[in-house]
Parts: sequence; structure tokens; C-alpha cells
Amino acid sequence: MSKSRLLLILPVALATLAVSSGVSWGSEGGEGASLASVVEVQKYNRSIHVMAMLLVGFGFLMVFVRRYGLSTVTATYLVVSAAIPLYIVINSLGLLGEPKPEIDKFLLAEFAAASLLICIGAPLGRLKMPQYLLLAVLFIPFYMINEWILLEGGLGLIPHGGFMDTGGSILIHAFGALFGLGVVMTMTSEQEFGTPIESDATSDQFSMLGSMVLWLFWPSFCAGLVAPELVPYTAVNVVLSLCGATIVTYFASVQLRGKIAIADVANAALAGGVAIGATCDHASHPSAFVIGIMAGALSTYGFAVIQPKLQGMVKGIDTCGVTNLHGWPGLMGGFVAVFIIDGVSMSAQVTGIIITVIIALAAGYVTGKVLVGFGRKEKPYEDAEEFLE
Repeated sequence: MSKSRLLLILPVALATLAVSSGVSWGSEGGEGASLASVVEVQKYNRSIHVMAMLLVGFGFLMVFVRRYGLSTVTATYLVVSAAIPLYIVINSLGLLGEPKPEIDKFLLAEFAAASLLICIGAPLGRLKMPQYLLLAVLFIPFYMINEWILLEGGLGLIPHGGFMDTGGSILIHAFGALFGLGVVMTMTSEQEFGTPIESDATSDQFSMLGSMVLWLFWPSFCAGLVAPELVPYTAVNVVLSLCGATIVTYFASVQLRGKIAIADVANAALAGGVAIGATCDHASHPSAFVIGIMAGALSTYGFAVIQPKLQGMVKGIDTCGVTNLHGWPGLMGGFVAVFIIDGVSMSAQVTGIIITVIIALAAGYVTGKVLVGFGRKEKPYEDAEEFLE
């Protein structure tokens, strides 16, 4: 073997030997410290997957509005950039529970940003760019209060550890969707009701790209903070649930509409990831697949049937249909946990869901009132008002 080839192989061999033997170079703490470091790095890897979901997945899923693509991706950049540091600051100050370890704090901040992106999907196209930032500043504290109550036993309403929601079906998805619904209840004008939300083949294809990125990385989202030994099992459950939702979305869309609606495929195919969140590390593989089927059917029915009726009832337009993708499947996933997870407290689970619904709708309603005070876009769903041509 040549010397040059030996020099290339030797570092790799030594590094492999060090990892397999638990050696930690350049630090103290031995095998325990090395294992902890590996777990932290694994969490970091999943956090980057989540970041891809936030910026590329959510961002492009919402560009289906034909003349609002520049605003959508810019708003995505801005609200993520505001939400993550705001969450980290509040958590680091210990204002709502004990400060979390560094990488856990970062992942939790990303989850909060995901819930915020779900929320802005409801009034999308009808806010000025500074209003998206204001919405982020108002949303994150309310989100963290709900998180503190559900997961940390805040205010003593739910026993600590009594609420089960590993992947955020309720805490992330349902909260964001219902907060957004509360916002649009207060700020949808008659002009906006009369303005069609237009898409075309190109904008729909970009939306499908965002959907596929979300589908691809959803296992990392749900497994972000689970115990290392449960990560593979959780990932398989999430993929099975997504598969179930995707398959049933096709059949449900054709059955309800006569032909395939690409908006159904881009959105309802993801409903399995939303619904499996609460039980992703507990459900059996067949149960995960069935949960996905149920969620996909519910979401497609929501887009095709429930949404027009709901918008007339609340006098508000949900631009992206977030209640159909994140709201109803999220609530379903939270309730399913009662039947899937052994030993779960039905009282704590139902109480947590009710608290989430109340906080999200009430806080969203108040936030919508505040946003209206800062004016309206002259033309909804148009980039031209704020972007150079």
C-alpha cells in the first residue's frame, strides 16, 4: 500500500476506532460524555431537517397563490428569523418553565416557528410585510404559554407529563391552525371575500415541491426530541402514516371532485404526519397507517366540503386551508392518543385539547384586531404593492 493512500485511510480508521470504543478526544468525561455528544449531534442533524421544512417546505407549499410568491417566501424568511430568537430569549430567561439544554431549546424554537408558519397560512395574502413580523411577535408568547401549560404543568391545570403529544399534533399543528382561524375571523374584509385566490400550473408545481420537502423530512420533525432508541421506530411510523394519507387523498379527491385536485394532493397527503404526531413513538405500525388513512380522508373532505361552509360561518377566509391540513387532523391525532397510548389520562388529554382550542382562538381573535389597526393591503394576493418589478 502506498504511503499517500495509508495517510488517507489512517485518520478514518482511528476515528472509527475512537467512536466504537467510546473514546472522547480533546475533552474529559469518558464514554458517557462521548455518548451524550453523539446524541446532541444527532439532534442537531434532525434540527437541520426541520429547518429545511420551515424555509423550503412551508415556504414553497404556500406559493400556490399565483401573484403572491415573492411575498410568501419573504414572509417565511422573516417570521422564522423572528420566531426562533424570540423563543430562545424567553426560554433562556426562564419566564415559562426552566431553560432547556441548548439543542433542545433550538428544536423547540423551530417547532414554535412551524406553528407560526401554519398560522400565517390562514391570513396569507392579506397582510403587509411588517404585519407578518408583528404577528410573529404576538404569536410566540401565546404559543409558549400554551406549551408551558400542556407540557410543564403550568398553572396546575394538567399534571406534569400527563399530556401526550410527542410530535405536536395539538401543541404545534392544531394551535397554529386555530390561532390563524381566530385571526381571519376579525380581519377579512368584503373586498377580500370577493377576490378570488388564483393559482396556475407553475405555482401549483412549486407548491407540490414544498409538500414533498415536508413529506421527506417529517420523520425528523416528529422524532426531534424522542429517546435515541425510539428514533427509528418513530420514523417508520411517520412514513407509514404519510403513506396512508397520500394514498387515500388520491381516492378521496377523485370521489369528491370527479378529478384530482392538486391542492388536495399537496396538502392532505401531509395530514398523516400531522395526526400521527401525538402517538408517533407509541402507535403500532398498522395503527400508524390507519391513522394516516383517517387523517388524509378527513383533510380532503375538509378542503372539498367543510372549508366553504366554515368560511361563511366565521366570516373569514383561510387562504391555505390550514384548518383542513393542521386543525382537524391535529385534533383527531390528539384524541386518538387516548386509545393508542397505554396509561394515558383521558382527563389530562381532553383538558389539554380544550385549553389549546380556547387559547388559540381567543389569542388569534385579539391578534387579528391588533393587526387590523395597522392597515390593510390595497390589493390582496398581489406582490406588486411591496416589491420592485
